[in-house]
Amino acid sequence: MSQDHETLDNLLRENRTFPPSTEFAENSNITADLYTQADADRLGFWEQQARELDWDTDFTEVLDWSDAPFAKWFVGGTLNVAYNCVDRHVHAGFGDQVAIRFEGEPGDQRNITYRELMGEVSKAANALQELGVTAGDRVAIYMPMIPEAVVAMLACARVGAAHSVVFAGFSAEALRSRIQDAQAKLVITVDGQNRRGSVMALKPAVDEAVAACPSVNNVLVVKRCGNDVTWGEKDVWWHEFVDQQSEEHTPLAFDSEHPLFILYTSGTTGKPKGILHTTGGYLTQVAYTHRVVFDLKPDSDVYWCTADIGWVTGHSYIVYGPLANRVTQVIYEGTPDTPGKDRWWDIVERHGVTTLYTAPTAIRTFMKWGDELPGSHDLSSLRLLGSVGEPINPEAWMWYREVIGGSNCPIVDTWWQTETGGIMISPIPSVTATKPGSAMRALPGIGLAIVDEQGTELGDGHGGFLVLTQPWPGMLRGIWGDDQRFVDTYWSKWPQYYFAGDGAKFDDDGAIWLLGRVDDVMNVSGHRISTTEVESALVSHSSVAEAAVVGASDDTTGQAIVAFVILRSGMDGADGTELVKELRNHVATEIGPIAKPRQIMIVPELPKTRSGKILRRLLQDVAEHRNIGDSTTLADPAVMNLISTGLEASSSDN
Repeated sequence: MSQDHETLDNLLRENRTFPPSTEFAENSNITADLYTQADADRLGFWEQQARELDWDTDFTEVLDWSDAPFAKWFVGGTLNVAYNCVDRHVHAGFGDQVAIRFEGEPGDQRNITYRELMGEVSKAANALQELGVTAGDRVAIYMPMIPEAVVAMLACARVGAAHSVVFAGFSAEALRSRIQDAQAKLVITVDGQNRRGSVMALKPAVDEAVAACPSVNNVLVVKRCGNDVTWGEKDVWWHEFVDQQSEEHTPLAFDSEHPLFILYTSGTTGKPKGILHTTGGYLTQVAYTHRVVFDLKPDSDVYWCTADIGWVTGHSYIVYGPLANRVTQVIYEGTPDTPGKDRWWDIVERHGVTTLYTAPTAIRTFMKWGDELPGSHDLSSLRLLGSVGEPINPEAWMWYREVIGGSNCPIVDTWWQTETGGIMISPIPSVTATKPGSAMRALPGIGLAIVDEQGTELGDGHGGFLVLTQPWPGMLRGIWGDDQRFVDTYWSKWPQYYFAGDGAKFDDDGAIWLLGRVDDVMNVSGHRISTTEVESALVSHSSVAEAAVVGASDDTTGQAIVAFVILRSGMDGADGTELVKELRNHVATEIGPIAKPRQIMIVPELPKTRSGKILRRLLQDVAEHRNIGDSTTLADPAVMNLISTGLEASSSDN
């Protein structure tokens, strides 16, 4: 068996490249010298990035790695994150610059300048202190995408309380477990959120969760939708309590390793895993990566990251990175299809968005809806596009470039995790000649390798396990309350490397291709094949908008490939039997006969969580004719009934 088979087979090939335009490169602040600087003196490079921030007390040591894998960055330094994100810009004369352009789903809008944001954060910080929140306490935040969510996070940072933001689509039980694990003293929430034209109440879930959490002293409630709520003795209205506070507040300086936030991974089983991030190293990395990856122009850019505040992307690339860099950004409350499926493109046109950072799931959904919707709006303000959340297949990458970017915008496909805090792999748009679907290479200052099962580093043309070889400033500092779990989860397979479960490959040119979770790898006749590559091959067919692939037990091959595909708009009348044959042959042509799916099912939708993650374990239940497992976390649980019903009708003949 070859070395590749012991890791991951390297199957798909992509030869198209897109260098940055001369105009884009000439107008950028970033050159290839950044890689040279980082390679020559990695710690000196990170020290230089840290000095872009305002420190109350200077640090005396860049990195203390003596207690590996527990790192300390910028040792001895003190600073305040909220001051770095807001106050310093006001003091530098930029108080009238708009920080947040908020657009609610019903169409309401608010522009909040940096001076106004400083006042709002100061009032909220005073309110937290009056409610008894002090440095070292934890605050749970359960809110939709409204400005008060950003204010709440910054107010926590201002007083030194670690926030734990819980995605507003999670259940009362998920909220309870996170509040209990962090022993949160305060919960900040809203009466309800706007979603697809209706009001979804959030306060009842908070009431249920808090009833089982004696650590909570108060619940601070923003009145967003005006829906009726049950009121208890712990409840306090934001507009009555926060709004009457003073706009004067002196931020406190905290040690670089002071906890900034806990963010729980969204697993559906077992005890939630609270990823801990601290202050100086995290802010250094997210500010640096945001500035470099997005070629930031703070005086002219209108930046829009479409993530939710409940995920790490919202923390790092809506709140802390962009605001530390004095950006003007759009925050949108609602869904992409309300009131129409062109809502995003209407927002881009009206606000003159220059930088759009979104997920491949959204891009493939827009592909399915057709080119006409974005084509009906003027998107010429866009100059840079970004992708985050999962590997993006080349076909979606090309659609994004051509239809949304007008073939004029570089695309930065980024890889990182909740645990890494900030972007680790990405093109630099003014430097890198990109390949559709590839994240290209590690950013300057990041140590990375792809290794086999024995931990041996692999070269170009090989696939294996993605590991990080050097500590980095934004790295997680542990799992809240469970140091051993931190070591066991990320450092036990190869103690010299950080490994969080993703596969990757180097192509023959050394470009990095992410292959998704190694748990999703299929073993077909001794070949370890990534679901990501087969899905990319399927979506490269002109009929397919989106695909999900799983491995199903097979007596002959060990596992066989089973695919679920959504067709593009206008393909509803296609002959299903003939199309399935065509798609199977297409995969064999694109990758090889070993990757030819045993079965392809044409489905109306895929089982996705509210965050857009495909739950492949449910598709595997269908493929192996098992009872469907827990589907309560799906955005639309009824999807599984539609898929199961179409099983026999959509199956292929081998």
